[in-house]
Amino acid sequence: MLKKAFSMLRGVKTHWRAPAEGRYMPYREVFSLSFGGIGVRMIVYCVSQMILAANNALIGNTIGVPPDTLYLLYLLGVLSSFPLTGLRAKMIDNTRSMKGKYRPYLISMGIPTVVLGVAFVWMPYDKMDLFGKSVTVLLFNIGFQFFYNFFNDSYDSLINVLSPNSIERSDVLSIRSVVENLSPSIINIVFPLLAKAVTGEDKLFDLRIYRILFPPILLLGFLISLPVYFGTKEKLVRARSHVAGVSFADALRAVARNKYFWIISLAGWLGFLEGAFNEILRWMYNYQGAATAGQYSLITAIAGNASFWPNLVAPFLIRRYGKKKILIGTNLLNIGFIALMLPAVRMTGTPGAIWILLFFTFINQFISSLGHLLTPSVNADIRDYQQYVSGERIDGMFAAVGLIGGLISMGTGYVLPAIYKRVGLNAATAVKLGYTAENVYDVLYNRGYFVNICSVLILASVVGAALNVIPYFFYDLSETKQRAMVRILALRAAAEDRAAGTLTEEAAEKAQADVRAANEAVAAAGETDLNALADEYRATKDKTEKKELSSRLAEAKKTVAAGEEAALVLEELHWFGSDTGKAALRRAASVCEAGVGGCLTLDLPTKKEAAALPKTTPDERERRREALVFASELGVARRTAARYYPDGVEPFDEASLTAAVEECDRLEIRHAALLAEIKRANTGGDKESAAALREELNRVRAEKRAAEQDFKTLSAAFARHRRVSAPYLSSRRLLDRAAYYETLSAPAGTAE
Repeated sequence: MLKKAFSMLRGVKTHWRAPAEGRYMPYREVFSLSFGGIGVRMIVYCVSQMILAANNALIGNTIGVPPDTLYLLYLLGVLSSFPLTGLRAKMIDNTRSMKGKYRPYLISMGIPTVVLGVAFVWMPYDKMDLFGKSVTVLLFNIGFQFFYNFFNDSYDSLINVLSPNSIERSDVLSIRSVVENLSPSIINIVFPLLAKAVTGEDKLFDLRIYRILFPPILLLGFLISLPVYFGTKEKLVRARSHVAGVSFADALRAVARNKYFWIISLAGWLGFLEGAFNEILRWMYNYQGAATAGQYSLITAIAGNASFWPNLVAPFLIRRYGKKKILIGTNLLNIGFIALMLPAVRMTGTPGAIWILLFFTFINQFISSLGHLLTPSVNADIRDYQQYVSGERIDGMFAAVGLIGGLISMGTGYVLPAIYKRVGLNAATAVKLGYTAENVYDVLYNRGYFVNICSVLILASVVGAALNVIPYFFYDLSETKQRAMVRILALRAAAEDRAAGTLTEEAAEKAQADVRAANEAVAAAGETDLNALADEYRATKDKTEKKELSSRLAEAKKTVAAGEEAALVLEELHWFGSDTGKAALRRAASVCEAGVGGCLTLDLPTKKEAAALPKTTPDERERRREALVFASELGVARRTAARYYPDGVEPFDEASLTAAVEECDRLEIRHAALLAEIKRANTGGDKESAAALREELNRVRAEKRAAEQDFKTLSAAFARHRRVSAPYLSSRRLLDRAAYYETLSAPAGTAE
């Protein structure tokens, strides 16, 4: 064990600045992402309690907004998110910055998020009536919908572009989760104690607590989060010659065809009730006096610690079982352990009841955390698949398409408030029990109602967990498929660069080496007989021989898995030799011969005709799918031409867009250099030079804004032209890819 620990330390030292072979992230970058995550989670801890939800304790229990009104505000908040999410998606997918797609927004969205969070808790809610409270909460939430969601999504999605290696992403996410969850774990431990110090009571729902504690947590969180921005670098597998130009409608259509996105989304939509039990532990402490402040601090520490352990075992489990089996297994276990909370709740009032509830909560949180830990990695895989099927990296648009989930949530979100009201959490019951109608949550002081309400919430959670697991049975994007997709994307990028004249010698050699390795891996897998080895392992009784066979069997499994991955790569390489590939090449040749405008008038199959193609065999289904995609592309191009190019499609001056991109890069570099020079001048006390540099900085900033506006204008025109020329461009890429793949498939010594 000690030897292994020293080996790991040496590995960290060796690869602190440069990643290990087959990896993309050095340990320095992993550290920056993880340590900075501590600050991000501090911000998330605070602001997530200000976000409108049916069971929001800060808005409901503390500020005093009843469940019915809270649900109405939630609906309005969801509606406000639609245009803001669409804007956010377009900004991400068309971001032109040397800092990447996500990193710039960690600063530009983080600052207003912190400002809004501090202002939210310091609003004079005690002097407002219900209408005033509601309007104030809603306006802040509209701000959070844009700034906070942008900030949080940028951090969560950053892992998608830091490495294309799915296993590496899972490993880094495990490390990140261990480190970043230190902050909410510590806050949860000390919060009840600090709350008692502020109020003198064993209660959490007092606004003074949040006014005193949240501002410093938010400000410190932002400062600690800065290493994520300064210490990471985004990496995408795409052609050097590729220029992003994605319209909202194009991206929307592309994501709509991503089956894995819908599977994962459906799981979330169906499982909307699974978290209904989340507040019960806190309610038992606050309303039933089941523990002292010190005991509750220990309880929250233990409950929070449940999410720590899955981070240690997740990488091993992913390698052994794969994401699909883990997602199904954890959700099935959740059903049982949530149900076991029911007898614990019915023991309310009995000494130790809260500890029994904690036991089952801990197990449930452990299992849930293991599943939730996979979510970012699964989402990253889905985005790789999107690039694989569409050719574009359109991460931001997933949030926009996810607005459908917002519409669904508007309906399902009423279920929990309706349950609350039905089982007695309402104004009438509060008055009947001798409380005021202003805060209906006082009903929970009554033991009978507390037990009934919590019991129903647990049963609702069981139903939610059962529904949540169903879609995962249809998820078949394995780790092997993901690795093969990344290799295929690299080959396609090389083909695109070769056609554009930007393929480097290093990239060309790497592609040829990958194809050779794929052929060797398939051959090695074909020579490996796993069944024979397994039979031999089971038959032998000798311990030494069994140990040796176990090692050979493990290596054989790796060889077979590598062969399966390589076979998918070679399938891509040889696709143009299939009937579907040959048909696609014939169509591509006719389209390219006709040109950008001419191909729009060709007699090509419509979407209806493509849908009528046979789909009995796998090859027929693939041919039909490929024809449907092209027919849809052609239909969009024809409608775009009719609207924007009535006099014929004119060529787009791509040189102007390239020049705009280069100008933006030049000015961004100059802007960063000037900031560094000003800092040095100020440090050296050279005020005259600092003043002159600041004047130049202002000029560069003005030029930078103008250049960015030019780029946006040209990018919009480029996206429009891309839409009308999409059939021609996709056909051209197909021919270029076929030509390049032919050189890669040629015998050694004859390839270019």
